[in-house]
Order: sequence, then C-alpha cells, then structure tokens
Amino acid sequence: MGLMSGKSVVIFGIANKRSIAWGITQALHREGARLALNYQNDRMEEPVRKLAAELPGDTFLAPCDVTVPGDIDRFFDRLGKEFGPIDGLVHCIAFAKREELGGHFVDTSLEGYQLAQHVSAWSLIGLAKGAAPLMEGRDAGIVCLSYYGAEKVVPNYNVMGVAKAALEASTRYLASDLGPRGVRVNAISAGPIKTVSAMGVADFSSLLDSMAQKSPLRRNVDQGDVGNTALFLLSHLSRGITGQTIYVDAGYSIMGA
Repeated sequence: MGLMSGKSVVIFGIANKRSIAWGITQALHREGARLALNYQNDRMEEPVRKLAAELPGDTFLAPCDVTVPGDIDRFFDRLGKEFGPIDGLVHCIAFAKREELGGHFVDTSLEGYQLAQHVSAWSLIGLAKGAAPLMEGRDAGIVCLSYYGAEKVVPNYNVMGVAKAALEASTRYLASDLGPRGVRVNAISAGPIKTVSAMGVADFSSLLDSMAQKSPLRRNVDQGDVGNTALFLLSHLSRGITGQTIYVDAGYSIMGA
C-alpha cells in the first residue's frame, strides 16, 4: 500500500516532463494516488494528454485557464461529476511577461504586475475556493510552489518575487480559512530548477551555479526532491502541518552572505 492509496489529487500546471508539476505527479502516482490534471488551452492539450497516458489508471483531464472567467468553476463542476471528491490539490501555476523578468523592478508595468499577480498568486485562491467543497472533511491538503525570491531580492526575478510573496501570504490566510473544514494549505519554496518557465528569467544559469556552490549540500535540487516533499505534505504524515513554507533548496536559504 502506498502513502496515497485510496486518495485523489488534482494537479494544475503540468507543461512537459521538465515541469516541477510532473515531478510531483510522478511521486503521487508512485504512491498510489488517483490523479486529475488540467491543461491550459487547446495548444497545451496534446502534450499534457501524452503525459497523462503514461499514468496507468483512471486519470481525469480537462481544460482550465485561470485567466478565463468561469473556467475554474467549470473545471470543478466537471471534476465533481466525473471524478468525485478529492484529497489534495497541487498548484504549480506561475507566469510573468519575459520583459518583466530582467532589468529593474522599478520599471514593472501595471499590466505586467497585474498579470503576474493574477496567474501566480490569485489563482491559488480561486482554485482553493473551487476545490474546497470537494475536499470538505477529508483531511485534505493543498500545496503550492514558491521560491526564495519571495523574501529576498534575487536579480531579475522582479515582479515574480512579489507575486510569490503574495502566494506565500495567501497560503497562510487560506490555511486559517480552510483549516476548520479539514483542509491544510502549505507552500514549498524550491531551489532553482531548469524548467521552461524558469529559463525565462534573465541569467537563470547563474542562479543554478550560485546554489550549487553555496548551499550546504553543494548541489541543485530537482523535480524528484520537490515531488517527494509534496507527497509528504499531501499524505497523512503531515496532518499536523499547515500554513507553512517548506524549503527544498539544499539548504541555500539558511546561508548568510
């Protein structure tokens, strides 16, 4: 019996095999979870469907773009009817315009700021609200992904750092709101990982090099490291943990200058 046997989890944000969301998906599947996935739009349907085909069993798949009014409600209505109650939700959604991920933060546009906040932070609130009726009283868990740039200035991370700060604060407020309904909410602050979205940050390779050189473990983390932590946070082993940001960064965040 796996840690997640008999449990159902919905995962938002898989783009390809290099996605952190895919590492989490693999960890949950390995431990027996029944999975539901989203794809953002028609263009993303085929790659996500191909990945879903690698997961033997009853995998639910449906569109949901958090920027499209009504999409979240439509997704969870369909999920409830075709998949049933859920025990976990994984939020791996983030986006900022490429031009906002370089140069000076003071040059951030209003449109770019609002877009980053909408996709990267507010979406957690929207998805949690949509999922809550399907998680009520099930000792369920919600996990989202953050990064060290939420609390310290990381060159070129800019507007995404502010969005991740909002995401972490939202985690705490949601934990307070949803705790009485039997739902825990936590964030994972992962070290830099070479994903498609991460490569949009200017000079991203220097972040990878710095972490490997300065972290206590002298290495970078990978999707598997984050996947196993998400697995823990969604399992009964973490039933006393909520509202927390858990660092999976080889210890980099404990180091001073």
